[in-house]
Amino acid sequence: MKGSETKLVSYMQGSDKRFVIPVYQRNYDWKTENCKQLYDDLIKVIRRGRKSHFFGSIVSVHNDGEFNEYLVIDGQQRLTTISLLLLAMYNLMKNGVLTSEKGNLAEKIYKTYLIDEWQDDDTRIKLKPVKNDRNAFGKLFDEESEHIPDSNLTINYNYFYSRIQKEEITLDELYEAVTKLEIINITLNQDDNPQLIFESLNSTGVALSEGDKIRNFILMGLPTKQQNDFYEKYWNKIEIYTDYDVSMFVRDYLSVKQQLIPSMSKVYFTFKAFVEENGTEIEPLLQELLNYAKWYEILLKGNTADKELNSCIYRLNRLETTVTRPFFLEVLRLQAAGKLSLAEVKEIFLYTENYLFRRTICDLPTNALNKIFLMLHREIMRYDGTDNGYLEKFKYALKSKSDRGRFPDDGEFVEAFAARPVYQMNSKNKIYILERFENYGTVEVQNVYKQCDDGVYSIEHIMPQHLTPVWIKELGEDYEDIHETWLHRMANLTLTGYNSKYSNSPFVEKRDMKNGFIDSHLYMNNWIGQQEHWGLAELEARNQMLMQRALTIWPLPVTDYRPAEKQMDSYSLDDDVELSGRDIVRFGYKNTEQPVTSWIDMMEQILKILHAEDKSVLSRLAYSKGASNDLDAYVSNKPQDLRNALQIDTDIYVERNTSTSTKISMLRKFFKAYDANEEDLVFYLKDANDDGTAQEAGTRYELRRRYWAFALPYIQQAHDDGTGHGCFSGCTTSKENWLSGFFGIGGFSLACIANYNKARVDLTLAHTNKERNKEAFDYLYSHKSEIESVLGTQIDWLRSDDTKGSYIVIRLEGVSIENEADWTQMAKFHAEWSKKFYDVFVPYLKQKY
Repeated sequence: MKGSETKLVSYMQGSDKRFVIPVYQRNYDWKTENCKQLYDDLIKVIRRGRKSHFFGSIVSVHNDGEFNEYLVIDGQQRLTTISLLLLAMYNLMKNGVLTSEKGNLAEKIYKTYLIDEWQDDDTRIKLKPVKNDRNAFGKLFDEESEHIPDSNLTINYNYFYSRIQKEEITLDELYEAVTKLEIINITLNQDDNPQLIFESLNSTGVALSEGDKIRNFILMGLPTKQQNDFYEKYWNKIEIYTDYDVSMFVRDYLSVKQQLIPSMSKVYFTFKAFVEENGTEIEPLLQELLNYAKWYEILLKGNTADKELNSCIYRLNRLETTVTRPFFLEVLRLQAAGKLSLAEVKEIFLYTENYLFRRTICDLPTNALNKIFLMLHREIMRYDGTDNGYLEKFKYALKSKSDRGRFPDDGEFVEAFAARPVYQMNSKNKIYILERFENYGTVEVQNVYKQCDDGVYSIEHIMPQHLTPVWIKELGEDYEDIHETWLHRMANLTLTGYNSKYSNSPFVEKRDMKNGFIDSHLYMNNWIGQQEHWGLAELEARNQMLMQRALTIWPLPVTDYRPAEKQMDSYSLDDDVELSGRDIVRFGYKNTEQPVTSWIDMMEQILKILHAEDKSVLSRLAYSKGASNDLDAYVSNKPQDLRNALQIDTDIYVERNTSTSTKISMLRKFFKAYDANEEDLVFYLKDANDDGTAQEAGTRYELRRRYWAFALPYIQQAHDDGTGHGCFSGCTTSKENWLSGFFGIGGFSLACIANYNKARVDLTLAHTNKERNKEAFDYLYSHKSEIESVLGTQIDWLRSDDTKGSYIVIRLEGVSIENEADWTQMAKFHAEWSKKFYDVFVPYLKQKY
């Protein structure tokens, strides 16, 4: 066995080389997102002037013979993907779509890395994938009509073919980046055991955690001294504050920042994309992570100045309620900023505990909680755009939940609790219930959790699980019904340290023996020790007392707050509700929201988003027929196969002539095919009784109209071309937080935006054709340095690959539409920068379009 570091192109070059993927290897399964990551990395190699980029290892067995053959046993996914990229580059040059400054680049790629020109057609291609992949790869060398559209190789080839044409970097630069890819080349000989080596490479050692990868991503590229300084100043403290579970902490941090919960296996890649998309500098990023880590430590350990809050946090951790952490992090951030008092924070935590427990008792689904707590802070802020009165708005937000997200009222809660077989609940819940009944409202707190953990306390059935003749007599002639109904209910349960001693003893013996109920120091045993008997009357009486106490321990929040405007109903795709007859206004998917005009519009946008992430799914559905495809009647590569075809992509059509309920059913099947989370898709619906005449007085809409009435003269005067006309000349006051000005290029506009914490000016590229938006953005971005030089400042460039639109933004921080003293500064900012954007960007766009 030989191993060495080498350039990938050196490994691939040589017309007589053949790279054979053995039949025991999996099929080629890289997704579009993997290809996108590779292409992004190649762009960074050029833009950052890197000398090399590590591309993993390739393990192969070398066979001498007619061809210089390498049997690839590890690394076939990377090798195949680079071959697809090189083939796309070659075909673009061959077809005259793009040209290279080096006239022989196409021939060099074709003859050096892709084919052996001296062989017949059936043996000339150097890469030999497994059977079906081999056929698809071979067809890519033929005319486009011969391509196999539902093959993963074709899909990824098409991705490269399309993206290269954007010319984010030139063909020559792209080839240069490919030549800088480095691999570890491990070549085996006939005496080596490929399987043992493959297993060793893929199964030994402890895998890096997501947190380890994030640490390496942040620190590895820094100079050694800075690495050490940042590790001591930030990272080591982050590890300590998060109890060394950095992976889970970063997952919750990303949930806060992106309003999207990444899967644990993708925390690193999600974090990396988040940092790179936002262009965040390392030290400010570490400082923010450190701040959140300090708040995260409170969620793990309490350690606040309020003992009652600390106890609440401890109980929540015993219940393993990690789902609340993204919301609680925002609450603690507001407290650190002086927006919430410690007492208000305590109330929020306690009512959250009540909400969770009532839902548990009423057996409401827990999978709804991810979405609820992920969105709760944003929902609260949306009521009026401020964090004023946050506690009261929080109470209203929880109380106003409906259906699967509801906060059970007193009637539902008591009815469910009284009949719930508490003893049969899982251990964490039943110990929690008994601890609360024992310790709530007293300063003489018993350490119930520790005593249960240590085996000192256990749960006692007052009426035993196995009835003796004495107990049968005690219960009377209905003993069987009483025993079956009441045995595991809370009314028949208590705590004791003498469970084995009590055993199945008669009630009077349990009461009067040494350390019996009369002698017990536990609060919940006091009333039991005062009873003469234990039968139906006592069970009913204790049940009533406990349920009244439960309403005191876990109360509903009370608030007089009502939002000025009615909030839209919202449901996620996984909610089991009937949406027929309801009008959709917008949808939210992952961390973005989009307005829509109809359910058809929503389905089109969602399917295009999913398809952009992974083109293989719809491609396979469109070309596969038969019983295995339960979407067969709704997806096709031919519009004539459908009653009313909705085009998603070239030769991919979906049926649009369906009912709302059928669309929802279809979407669930699509999400299953994409392995996407149904909770991530949220529908916002118009009120079924909304007549569209809501009054604006006293609402944020009135505030916005007043601001725009003030600001418009500034903006219109700045854009006046001397004839009374200009980009914003057709604008009037608006109830929205933005005004748009148009300059004659369809789908593109300037936007002045007024928020409660900032003002913005955007160049909005929002044509219905996503590719046109990205093309325009990339064209402008290629002139970034000249544009920012003219503007005299850096601005934000938001390509937003996952959404249809792209945006170029400048912000004015520290101002608020709510503060009329800021209005002059905001209006002048909107006027000045919308005009600067017009003067700089519009000539570029008009030159191209």
